Amino acid sequence: MASLSFTVFADSSSSGNILKADMLFGPDDNLDPAYKYTGWYLHEAGIYETLFSLDEDMNLVPTLATGYDQVSDTEYRINLRDDVTFHDGTPLDADAVVYSLQRVMDSSNSRHGELDFIASVQAADDKTVVINTKQPHSPTIATLVDPLFSIVKPDVNLNTTPVGTGPFKFESFEKGVSLSVVRNDDYWGEKAKLNGAVLYFVSDSMTRAMQLEGGDVDIARGLPQSEVAGLKENQDLEILSMETMRENLIYVNMNKAPFNDISVRQALSYAINRQEIVDTALEGIGGVPAIGVFTSENPWSANDELVAYEHDPARAKELLESAGITDEDGDGWLDFQGAPFNITIKTYTSRAENKPSAEVVASQLEDIGIKCGVEILDSGALSSVLSDGDYDLALYSWSTGTTGDPDYFFSKHFESTGAEAKKTGYSNANVDEWLAKARATFDDKERAEYYNKVQEQVHKDCPEIYLFYLNELAGANKRVKGYKLYPSSEINLLTPELSIEG
Repeated sequence: MASLSFTVFADSSSSGNILKADMLFGPDDNLDPAYKYTGWYLHEAGIYETLFSLDEDMNLVPTLATGYDQVSDTEYRINLRDDVTFHDGTPLDADAVVYSLQRVMDSSNSRHGELDFIASVQAADDKTVVINTKQPHSPTIATLVDPLFSIVKPDVNLNTTPVGTGPFKFESFEKGVSLSVVRNDDYWGEKAKLNGAVLYFVSDSMTRAMQLEGGDVDIARGLPQSEVAGLKENQDLEILSMETMRENLIYVNMNKAPFNDISVRQALSYAINRQEIVDTALEGIGGVPAIGVFTSENPWSANDELVAYEHDPARAKELLESAGITDEDGDGWLDFQGAPFNITIKTYTSRAENKPSAEVVASQLEDIGIKCGVEILDSGALSSVLSDGDYDLALYSWSTGTTGDPDYFFSKHFESTGAEAKKTGYSNANVDEWLAKARATFDDKERAEYYNKVQEQVHKDCPEIYLFYLNELAGANKRVKGYKLYPSSEINLLTPELSIEG
């Protein structure tokens, strides 16, 4: 059965001062890492850690665990480090891990369904946690990488006072403004070189760029593509870029006619020129045109057999005509059931690439006779709109590699019961069966075969239209040392290696 072990970090001296960084998003009133996606922000801040994590090469490595043993198809014994304490000095033990996982499993948690596969979590002894699954579930250990499953100190008010095990300790928080942390001098691993950090939550990408250039912050994430050339001319700055597993895509509302017609969804995909989006909206540097769900950078590589939806306006018009969408009154614009076929793309602006990408797509749809507008919402409002089904198309951004396992994205987006599948209205019995079979086997080759089938089916069905794989663009003052980008997602920032020199 599977097992995993890890080498202990060597200790190092701690020095340095306070780093300032501009982030795209931050927590709302609740600082509990099990609340929605708050765990991502507090993991970035170095406050919380998980049992396992992904390194910069997408390898699964133990963090608060030393490893695990898979005793049977449904039982995992996770061994904990014996040198870890919470920020208040309390030793990490198995009871704390059980508490951290069970609180997410509680039906009151909005994301409890992500641990529905677990039958029980219990402490075998002080440093051993046993997880039993209801049935064979191959993504079990990878699932624990998600910061939703951060290990927390029991019996404290986590809504207001985060207490974790990470290299930095919580100091203060101002909603919508900033989060401050200080170095954890009792950290189990390599001690942080920084004394602390202040993370600012700045939703406007141009503001992030200006604050970086003006020296107000040392690091800025999510730079607007239009500003990169100018920022590169600043001798004090370094611009970092990496193709990531974050993908920009369009949700199609299949619960609404005519988008419930596969011909219409395929037509929309043929109408889109992905290279033009990259060349114009992304200034040629912000992404790579997408074919399917996965970029080849993913360890679970994209299905190489997929045939791209090349830009083909004539084919798009043919498919629309077959669905009864034609220019009925000769005014040059398409109509559907006696009315103008006017649609809207909804998106949000915290990610610099979203608005210009939506505008390019709208222009491309107008080129084939579809009147198309763009509506900008904040990210929370857009999420509500998707849940309510009040949209035609929605341009969104998702990390496809948060846990390093395909099931993370596929089960959410394509399984009939998945949270995102409910937003698009996608349901396919074959896909449900393939995903269930992939989870039930521990043979990676066999799993890959099932996932290839899933990719082929959703590529045909088009519940989502994939635009590009994002190149993360971040900037740092050259005084900053040890700053790394990770391909998996944006859950890493304040690591022990970060320092400010000079």
